[in-house]
Amino acid sequence: MMTLKIAFRNILRNRRRSTMTLLAIAVGAIGIVLFGEFVRFVTLGLETGAVQRVGHLTVFRRGYFAFGAGNPAEFGIDDYAGVLRAIREDPVLAPRLNVATPIVSLAGIAGNFDVDASKTFLGTGVVPSERDRLSRWDEHGVSVRRAVTASGLRDDDEARGVVGVGLARVLGLCERLKIGDCPARPVAARADGAKLDGDLAGLAQEDRGPSATSNGGGAPRLDLLAATAGGAPNVVSLFVDRAEPQGVRELDENFVAMHIGLAQKLVYGRTPPKATGIVVQLRHTADLPMARDRLRALFAERHLDLEVRDFAELQPFYKQAVGMFGAIFLFIALIMSVIVLFTVVNTMGMSVMERTTEIGSARAMGVRRSGIRRLFVLEGAILGAIGATAGGVLAQLIATAVNHAGMTWMPPGQASPIPLEILTAGATGFIVRVWLALVAAATLAALIPANRGARLPVVDALRHV
Repeated sequence: MMTLKIAFRNILRNRRRSTMTLLAIAVGAIGIVLFGEFVRFVTLGLETGAVQRVGHLTVFRRGYFAFGAGNPAEFGIDDYAGVLRAIREDPVLAPRLNVATPIVSLAGIAGNFDVDASKTFLGTGVVPSERDRLSRWDEHGVSVRRAVTASGLRDDDEARGVVGVGLARVLGLCERLKIGDCPARPVAARADGAKLDGDLAGLAQEDRGPSATSNGGGAPRLDLLAATAGGAPNVVSLFVDRAEPQGVRELDENFVAMHIGLAQKLVYGRTPPKATGIVVQLRHTADLPMARDRLRALFAERHLDLEVRDFAELQPFYKQAVGMFGAIFLFIALIMSVIVLFTVVNTMGMSVMERTTEIGSARAMGVRRSGIRRLFVLEGAILGAIGATAGGVLAQLIATAVNHAGMTWMPPGQASPIPLEILTAGATGFIVRVWLALVAAATLAALIPANRGARLPVVDALRHV
């Protein structure tokens, strides 16, 4: 206790130098805590966005992940209703399950005959109510201040769908969908002035499904052409309810979401409908490894030729972005730690030089070298503890101010600005780890000059008396 009191008094002997040291440690703590909490917010935001789009796990027919992009319909799950029932009723998975829903992936050509425009598209057939439940998942609370818009589609209306803003622009739907900042479509969109391909137009007129007989309530209509699982061309009509920005231009100009029933009619025609995937969304991400192992065991028990992929495999950008932000945080934390290290080394080195006589007197009175070393190390630890504590408190105050400032930013993969936040909820453990790291760095830094002071011979130290 006496050593602690002496160490604290020694810090107050040169208050200007101690203040500058504390300031350097506090600034380092502020930088590490703020950026660390921001990286955590970005990481959890990316995870939330990925899980809202593709769930935690997706079940495919074996081989789909590697080869399904060429012809998704070829890898359809035959008895997908039975697989869904097995997943939903499994005693291990059921309590942890949020949504389990089938999807149909497809590709084809979308045409708008009103303006003679056509465009290839990448479509997804969904159950609208379950898709909306997927998009409301927010385990980490990062979407609290972000409006989550429902798709507007209904389970009992197969004729309606949603397209990307880019696709709506290309197909001349901006005015009818009331999309802002949308350039007018050129009158002569085709170099040769030709009308939309006659074969596609004729096929659309002859082979439209029952949904085409409705007027769609005034909604613009697109005719979707795709090859069935057997290779024959098929056309259905889709009434576009609205356009959704997708964040990535390539996806925005190709995206179509429709009712799963309409997608199955387009891809499978009169043959028994299938699903190309089953999306499984859990209540908590921590259950993902257990749920994946359970699904694999379940499929093996039932001799089903299915495979399971998680959202990180389906969304490579997620892993890349998380790795990038992690590397940036590590670099910044390393720089801040080096600054703290050299500041404390400099401060304690100056203290040892100024207190050479004091060290000699203490050694002459019988204080061991370990006692001298312990005194200086304790001073460094106290500096680190006070500076890190002040930095942690100031960082939380700054984070709270930023969160209430109303600032926005455009994160990776987002189509519109969102509130800029520094995630303070649940950050206590992270702040404690930063505090311990900075105190350890300051203590280790003090050990270098402390060893030099402890090794001073008593005679040399007393020369200055």
